[in-house]
Amino acid sequence: MFERQMEAHGCSHSERILGEVSEADSHGSEIWDSELKASVPQQPQPEDSLKEPLLRSSSLKASVVEDRRPQRPTLERYEKTSRVNEAESFEDEKLDNLLVEEKSSFLQACLNGTNVLAGVGVLSTPYALSQGGWLSLGFLLLFAVICLYTGILLRKCMDTHPSIVTYPDIGQAAFGRKGRFVVAVMLFFELYCLTVEFLIMEGDNLANLFPCADFTIGGSIVSDHQFYVVLSALCFMPTVWLRDLSLLSYLSAGGVVASLAIVSVVGCVGAFEGVGFSHSPATLINFSGLPVAVGISAFCLCGHGVFPSIYRSMKHKDQFTKVLVVCFTAVTILYGVIAVLGYTMFGEDLESQVTLNLPRSLVSSRVAIWIILVNPFAKFALSIAPLAVALEEFLPWNPKSKEFILGSICIRSLLVFSTVIVALAIPFFDLMMAFIGSFFSIALALILPCLCYMRIYGRAGRISSTEVSGLITVLFVGVVTGFAGTYAAIRGIIGSIFDKS
Repeated sequence: MFERQMEAHGCSHSERILGEVSEADSHGSEIWDSELKASVPQQPQPEDSLKEPLLRSSSLKASVVEDRRPQRPTLERYEKTSRVNEAESFEDEKLDNLLVEEKSSFLQACLNGTNVLAGVGVLSTPYALSQGGWLSLGFLLLFAVICLYTGILLRKCMDTHPSIVTYPDIGQAAFGRKGRFVVAVMLFFELYCLTVEFLIMEGDNLANLFPCADFTIGGSIVSDHQFYVVLSALCFMPTVWLRDLSLLSYLSAGGVVASLAIVSVVGCVGAFEGVGFSHSPATLINFSGLPVAVGISAFCLCGHGVFPSIYRSMKHKDQFTKVLVVCFTAVTILYGVIAVLGYTMFGEDLESQVTLNLPRSLVSSRVAIWIILVNPFAKFALSIAPLAVALEEFLPWNPKSKEFILGSICIRSLLVFSTVIVALAIPFFDLMMAFIGSFFSIALALILPCLCYMRIYGRAGRISSTEVSGLITVLFVGVVTGFAGTYAAIRGIIGSIFDKS
């Protein structure tokens, strides 16, 4: 399940970026204008079928939803050459594999949603609290409520037509091919930055667990952090080469367990290992660090790229709103508890990851660090796979040929190499997380859902003035916090790079 979620989150085919069907470029908005009048009517009207498919994949998925029978899209519009037919056959096979089975129960959907939201952000919420002060917890709660609301907006957008099954589909339904391009690029880059974050996290925690002296290679000084970043990338590399990620998808589902384990270990260290909870800073709000805290909070609560897949997988879709309520309530409590525990234990001395503050001599601390180190082994490959598959679509060979496989390995290896370069150049876990949260997460979780909803339902005249006011308020919060957080994160990254040099 999680593998399909990550594929949907990254829009694993290149048509998710390029919009292979040319009809969607010039006529996408017009098609949806007429279609929405049928699917979201003010008066009951018979629903007309799409005159032209927005995407081959979308039309295929729509037919499965409507007829419950697997059907192949027609190929008359494509050139009848052997190479094209082989490519189309392979594409159909991949699309069949991407169709989401509607079998998830309420509990399974809750677990999937919580697993998406509960990730590496649990390490930095205490640091966010130390940067923004106690009132920054209010932003965590505010973003939880807003993200819950925008998740419901995405569901409403998907209900307008059965062919809308992914977040980029929603972007195309609202703004045509350009909308799909913007949403897909944002998702790709968010995933790419997340893989960089994994490498930084691995380097920090391994250096804390196994500190070693700096050494020189070819006249260049290599620190222990840099060494472990490269070592982690080399360990991740074989998993990135895999094209069948089913095994890794099961391992990655341990995100909730890992997060709960970290909270438990931190609490035990504070209560039973002599650290205590005596560091209770009186800082109510710190305006200088508040933008970073806001960015980290947004990062923790963004799972909107995966919500459409969870929604389509549910057996009873009318329970999706309840699923979101359960998921956001659970992760907000989780993040709030670890933030308060870490802040009262270590105060202003908190590192960017709370595990770096835990005493290395304690067995429980080492267990927590090892849990954090093992978890990215599955999620790294799952996060980088959508971008890799999209780039592989540009290879000129048959996807089943040896040349294609070799080219795939080269592309994936170069992607990993590029993440190493970025992680070594910007080894700042907190600032990188704040940048991802402020720029990508706020755009995907606050701004784009409101814009798409207003575009789709506004054309059908189904938005009340009260709802418009709420949407504009969310957009205002998103733009202001996103701009402030992005500016603070970039400024901090640049300043840290110069201080380091």
